[in-house]
Amino acid sequence: MAKKNKKLILGLLIAAVLIAFIPLFALKDAEFGGSDDAGSVMVEEIHGEYEPWFTPVLETMIGGELPGEVESMLFCVQTGIGVGIIAFVMSCIFIIDLGLYGFWGFRLDATPIFYFFSSPKDAMASVSFWFILLGILAMLIYAAILYGIFYAVLIREKAPLKIPYQRQYVSLVLLLLTAALFIPIRGGFSVSTMNLSKVYYSQNQRMNHAAINPAFSFMYSATHQNNFDKQYRFMDPKVADELLTEMLDKPVAATDSIPQILNTQRPNIIFIILESFSTHLMETMGGQPNVAVNMDKFGKEGVLFTNFYANSFRTDRGLASIISGYPGQPSTSIMKYPEKTDGLPSIPRSLKNAGYSLEYYYGGDADFTNMRSYLVSSGIEKIISETDFPLSERPGKWGAPDHTLFQRFLKDLKEEKQQEPFFKIVQTSSSHEPFEVPFYRLDDKVLNAFAYADSCVGDFVRQYKETPMWKNTLIVLVPDHLGAYPRPVENPLEGHTIPLILIGGAVKEPRVVDTYASQIDIAATLLSQLGLPHDDFTFSKNIFNPSSPHFGYFTEPTLFGMVTAENQLVYNLDANTVQIDEGTEKGANLEKGKAFLQKLYDDLAKR
Repeated sequence: MAKKNKKLILGLLIAAVLIAFIPLFALKDAEFGGSDDAGSVMVEEIHGEYEPWFTPVLETMIGGELPGEVESMLFCVQTGIGVGIIAFVMSCIFIIDLGLYGFWGFRLDATPIFYFFSSPKDAMASVSFWFILLGILAMLIYAAILYGIFYAVLIREKAPLKIPYQRQYVSLVLLLLTAALFIPIRGGFSVSTMNLSKVYYSQNQRMNHAAINPAFSFMYSATHQNNFDKQYRFMDPKVADELLTEMLDKPVAATDSIPQILNTQRPNIIFIILESFSTHLMETMGGQPNVAVNMDKFGKEGVLFTNFYANSFRTDRGLASIISGYPGQPSTSIMKYPEKTDGLPSIPRSLKNAGYSLEYYYGGDADFTNMRSYLVSSGIEKIISETDFPLSERPGKWGAPDHTLFQRFLKDLKEEKQQEPFFKIVQTSSSHEPFEVPFYRLDDKVLNAFAYADSCVGDFVRQYKETPMWKNTLIVLVPDHLGAYPRPVENPLEGHTIPLILIGGAVKEPRVVDTYASQIDIAATLLSQLGLPHDDFTFSKNIFNPSSPHFGYFTEPTLFGMVTAENQLVYNLDANTVQIDEGTEKGANLEKGKAFLQKLYDDLAKR
């Protein structure tokens, strides 16, 4: 910012303060006549016989005019109520933003509303009772302070205020000065005016986020939930079409051979979706030792994908990425719109057409974030969720803990007659805030919760190996979204790295796959291994197809990332700048990433 502009803005800010406070203190002893009185006098001069067409209700009830003092009192009460409501709403926004930022890492948007109305219990399960209580208390205190300030300045009865004789000239000057305030509000005279990008000055994202007004962030997000064809317009549509075509899955070339990692084309398939898991918890992936000991073991026994990325940051986006091969969106969630999810392709529906039976197991509320409607529309025939467990078996905030969930799942597998081949999804929940688990192995509360989730998966696999179904089963282990450890993660590239592991008797042999990919690629890869079509999965690519482009893609509310072996790029959507650009071909993924996001929103708009 130029020095001249800084002086201009400073001068205008000083003028704004003077405009606000000079009339309140400099003219305390003058007489003041309100606009209503002035209007009445003017009406009588123009049309002396005019009769008001409306009589206030209170004046009708008492059969006469209200005393001026009563009218003033009612006006003050009305103003006070309005100010109180505004103060309370603003305090709620700021306090909620303050509380959630530590968990989410971005400023408040409309997401909590969607979560709260779909399942209030689950929406509030991430924080402790005392945190909620302190938050409510803080809201009340903050609202009281705001109300006190407004009351002292605007409501409390003051001495009559007199406009000087030269009020016309004074009013003109004040009007011009007020109009001049639009210059700093706009951000100056340049083409690029004041916007969110102006606050991004540091490599530390928390410093940048501190300058964002949460009320603005919330209202902007709430008003940009449906105009998908207007969001993220980076380039000409034809250019975006051409770039997207280059990034889609390609037909297998005659000279290419696709490695077959399965020893059968119709195995039983179990998806275990791990809550908030990441590579940072696995020693074999360079993470913490002695935490995910079973996942480390599975990575050595099965097929381990070492350059795999979570597409999004929340479960609702992650499920759509895994099950439907549909990328997560930064500004909304497709799961909000059942009319759109109804038309999504899905692994369950493809497997159902191939003769598979379909079931879903979850210890929590299956109605959270419209999950049930999405699962049913995707073809799931049977859903086991929180209400299917006795109250004694769901003591935690997220319903039945993971060990109870797997016990129920294993019991059903053994005792109920299974229609094979089957496809079953098990979604864990215990490795989620507030990380309260019936397990005590590690001192760190967060790491202990993940160690517990890992032990539950390990116990299930060990017991399932003893059943005859193991020989013909493929187990897919994949987290639902970016990891919850460590927090905060300054580098989004590290935050989105997650494991993908395939184990089971249906897996031919251990293998390490270092191809770059993300959750959306599971659908095309799996269906290809089964010899099933996957043309409907527009954004999904076969990881084992050498003719296809290979990259990891992810989004958060403020950014997108596109990662290849040659270029690891993160683009900040608020600042409209490249946040991270690494690799041997810097900048190579910039236009591709923009085109991918633009075409994703085109697809979302037309569904």
